Amino acid sequence: MYYIRTSHPKENSLRGVSVIGIGMTSFGSSSESIISLASNACKLSLQDARIDQRKIDAFYLGNFAGESFSGQNHLAPLISNILGLNLVPCTRVEGACASGGLALRQGIMAIKSGEADIVMVCGVEKMTNVNNHRVNSILSSAGDTFQENSMGISFASLFAFITQRYLYENNITREELSLIPVKNHSHGILNEKAHIRKKITKDDVLKSRRISGPIGLLDCSPVSDGSASVILCGSEIAHDIHSKPISILASTQSSDLVSLIEKNSITSFEATRKAADSAFNISGLERSDIDLVELHDCFTVAEPIALEDMGFFKKGKGWRGALEGMTLLGGSMPVNTSGGLKSKGHPVGATGLAQIYELILQLRNSAGERQVPDARYALSQNMGGLGATCSIHILGKME
Repeated sequence: MYYIRTSHPKENSLRGVSVIGIGMTSFGSSSESIISLASNACKLSLQDARIDQRKIDAFYLGNFAGESFSGQNHLAPLISNILGLNLVPCTRVEGACASGGLALRQGIMAIKSGEADIVMVCGVEKMTNVNNHRVNSILSSAGDTFQENSMGISFASLFAFITQRYLYENNITREELSLIPVKNHSHGILNEKAHIRKKITKDDVLKSRRISGPIGLLDCSPVSDGSASVILCGSEIAHDIHSKPISILASTQSSDLVSLIEKNSITSFEATRKAADSAFNISGLERSDIDLVELHDCFTVAEPIALEDMGFFKKGKGWRGALEGMTLLGGSMPVNTSGGLKSKGHPVGATGLAQIYELILQLRNSAGERQVPDARYALSQNMGGLGATCSIHILGKME
């Protein structure tokens, strides 16, 4: 096993970064273009920050497959021009399903380095205007197209291998995992922007149409359109702009092997583990300090594995979170209060920023019926491919 890790300078010696604006479209099937979806989310974030677009110094866009899904590349300047950002530097960031989280990290580093004072970051994907076969083909390109995809193996099939191995290693059945999507749907019902606002039961999950091996339809995140945006600034000016700025306490990224067949273990993602360890080291927080988590549940099994890799549960015990109520609203550490990818939806490039949108609502005490009481610290985990890329962000209320 080997991995590539981004080295992190001493964060405390650099400029602090805060979130001062958020915006998000509803997720689902939309008649709007990819450019319209992105610009609408960005406009909402500007309104939330109460600043003029001319204050923006740089623009970063998370997008996985604009050309493949929508027939349009070079999206960053197109969206920037519509927003009237005055020819600021515009950069599209691609990292499969982690594209949004990576774009956010680029914006954070631009401010930390002093290159910018105020940055807009957006994530967007429009996926529903192509058929399911084409969607699966595009998504599969985030895997190893030479060693795995050439054999006709889909992402669902690869996660089916992971699921089957996880069940075997921990001597459990699909029934023990079934409460994870049930939990996420119970949260998503409370999210007015979620793609699938529908209550499901354990029996619904177990009896849903099989997609591949042990994976059923209700174990899979839906194909969605949508966009989310955040506005960042240097922490020293945050209170001058917004009454409730939220601090970015850590922003980390790590990488691992793309191909599943080359991994020593397929029930642990090294990139998530390394990025999480680094994030906690930088923030100075303990796992027990985190009040809620938004994580990348593209398939049911991804949630317990992520919880284990990030150190919230011992190896092989992450599935107990939903079973014992710890990861539900009202539990000791709610996970995916937004509904997660499973209920909220998964427009690939937007997912990482949508996670941040939810965490900011929670830390502002503005999440309504799904509010986690007295939330102070929160974490997001945004993963690309089969764990080949992972970004972790830890957020906290500003003093």
